[in-house]
Amino acid sequence: MNCKRLLATLLLLISTATQAAEQPELPELPELQISVGDWPPYLSSELKHNGVIAHLISDLMAEEGYRVTFRFLPWPRAYAEAAAGKYQGSAVWMHKAERDADFLFSAPLLNEQFVFFHLKSLPFDWSRFDDLKGMNIGGGLEYSYGPEFDAYIATGNVQMERVSSDAQNFGKLLKERVVLYPQEINVGYAALRNHFSPAEIARITHHPKPLLNNLSYLMLPKKLPGSQALLERFNRRLQSYRDSGRYQKYFDNLQQGQYSATAQVNDPPQ
Repeated sequence: MNCKRLLATLLLLISTATQAAEQPELPELPELQISVGDWPPYLSSELKHNGVIAHLISDLMAEEGYRVTFRFLPWPRAYAEAAAGKYQGSAVWMHKAERDADFLFSAPLLNEQFVFFHLKSLPFDWSRFDDLKGMNIGGGLEYSYGPEFDAYIATGNVQMERVSSDAQNFGKLLKERVVLYPQEINVGYAALRNHFSPAEIARITHHPKPLLNNLSYLMLPKKLPGSQALLERFNRRLQSYRDSGRYQKYFDNLQQGQYSATAQVNDPPQ
């Protein structure tokens, strides 16, 4: 009896293995490569799922049948190489008219709020740009703060010292080498948590009046012939996420800390 049971078991194992061998392997999903800059908590190779925006893009594209990989680069290079067609997209970017020559823009992917960070010891208030006249302000390399403030900076009424990272800008703020640093509110506080001590963070606050409420987008290069069709599919899927409430859940999860870094976030490459 035991021999019969052993034989039956062996036959079952052989049959199962044969069936598994006969089943064709599932084809690997086609890959989309998207160039991005380091911008925690929205985008970072050190965050879970590469950050909330990367997670959202990956899930959207997966439901359209694509596997997304993100190439983290300095922002100017991320733009230039995607514009040249090396990548199928780049994220996330503010719309500027001069970028229309290189890219198609998706439906809005991210709602941003830029504020002025400053030391608590500075009694700072503002209601119009001229309230900033004569101030020394930190800024990012090749970074736009919206057409209105960009134009005001160009007048020379404020001096903007541009460096390559949030850590450098906040370091200058703590040393009182600049008096203000404009940055997206979630990005600013993420940079503070990742680079500074609790005592240093306690010295910094932000003004409640937004400098800029901004929309950011996924850009697809006009140089690639498939961009228009891919954009339409992406936009339809994004709208379905918004309609179902699924879109908002990603940002609820962000506020609950579910994209927390698994390691210290380093300054982006110089």
